[in-house]
Amino acid sequence: MSSPLAPGSLDGTRALVTGSSRGIGADTVGYLAEAGAKVVVNYRNKARRAEQIAEKIVAGGGAALALGADLTDHESVQAMVDAVVQEWGGIDLLVLNASGGMESGMGDDYALRLNRDAQVDMLQTAVPHMPAGSRVVFVTSHQAHFVDTAETLPEYVPVAKSKRAGELALRELLPQLEAAGIEFVTVSGDMIEGTITATLLNRINPGAIEGRREAVGKLYSVSEFAAEIALAAVEPIPADHTKLVGDVSSFTN
Repeated sequence: MSSPLAPGSLDGTRALVTGSSRGIGADTVGYLAEAGAKVVVNYRNKARRAEQIAEKIVAGGGAALALGADLTDHESVQAMVDAVVQEWGGIDLLVLNASGGMESGMGDDYALRLNRDAQVDMLQTAVPHMPAGSRVVFVTSHQAHFVDTAETLPEYVPVAKSKRAGELALRELLPQLEAAGIEFVTVSGDMIEGTITATLLNRINPGAIEGRREAVGKLYSVSEFAAEIALAAVEPIPADHTKLVGDVSSFTN
């Protein structure tokens, strides 16, 4: 789909999108770059894929860096931020897109380390290099955002709770961010067709995607949800710092 942002609307913006070598993150950096932003394509182990995305942006006249970082390792995160600061001088837009927890062999506490601790560390590491007027966008799901008040798929509950813990931990930093003139918004979406998480859930619980689609009438695609994240970079911040994408009636009723 075409970019939701006007050409040139992000000229000069230095954007770092975590977990952007594929899926929602990759489409998000694409939209930001089309609007004129300099973008960091962050990856954990998909170096060539990230490099290809960055190369395509540069070939089209944009500016992009492909930077690897294990977000659960502070030194790795610090090295990535240092590289961005050395190249561009700072960060104006931080999109906390990377998440996980359903991977095998990563340890029982991996979901919390990635979805809570790493999110806070990534933000705290970036903040000293984010000028007043910068923005932080945290990406989550309705299944996680409403996990304390609504039922979700049993297989996803541990991950959902870790994502919610991450969101709450970030919200605790709102006074610090506001004092620095940095804006914050959470973007929450329903199950997104084509993502790794949705595919894994459907594998564990056959029919999960179809059932959810029937319940709400429409599930966003990867590119459609990425467009909503990109828009969150420029839209006015809601009073509750939350942008809900798609139907939420089954979570709020």
